[in-house]
Amino acid sequence: MRTRTLIALAATASATVLALVSAGPASAAGTVLTTGSAGGTAVAVGDTLTAPLASGTSATFYSSSTGTSGVKCGTSQFTAKVTANPAAPGTATESLTGQTFSGCTSNVTGVLGVSGVTIDNLPYTAAAASAGTLTVTPPSGSVIQSTVKLSTLLGSVTCVYQGPSLAGKTANADNSISFTNQQFTKISGSSLCFSTAYFSAKYAPVTDGGASVYVN
Repeated sequence: MRTRTLIALAATASATVLALVSAGPASAAGTVLTTGSAGGTAVAVGDTLTAPLASGTSATFYSSSTGTSGVKCGTSQFTAKVTANPAAPGTATESLTGQTFSGCTSNVTGVLGVSGVTIDNLPYTAAAASAGTLTVTPPSGSVIQSTVKLSTLLGSVTCVYQGPSLAGKTANADNSISFTNQQFTKISGSSLCFSTAYFSAKYAPVTDGGASVYVN
């Protein structure tokens, strides 16, 4: 009887050890932001993420959500510092410290060229959720603001637009962040500045030191 009991206990212990070994890697919680693959290496807090426009795309500020009149920029890039990267599912946060635009043109009648597009009031907070959403918000008491400078027949014109936040989407298929028809309202500028600007852009790939970033 004692021998059978010892054999049974040994078998139970072996099965438990095997179960723990099998379950070990799967039970380890991954972070929201990883590099290399979905569920890969955790992005470290303090790392800087960057992304250019997706190949073959432009950043646009159009006068309507369905039109093509306004400003188009062939080059844009954002820079953000990771401030929190919790276990997935969850929400990672970043400090958006830079967003640049160049190679901009306009097809608005009376506008000869675009001398500058800037994003003001930086830094902003970007929250990347496991669900695939990205929300950009300004500091408390501030707004998201963009300034567009146009060269016109009557000289230089400055258009200033503001909005409360930006809502984007992330996709692991191409490590991208997309913004579609994000609405800004003109707060100053001449009649050549359209009253509402709709911002659209797709940034890809998002990288951390050259490694593609995934949202889990």
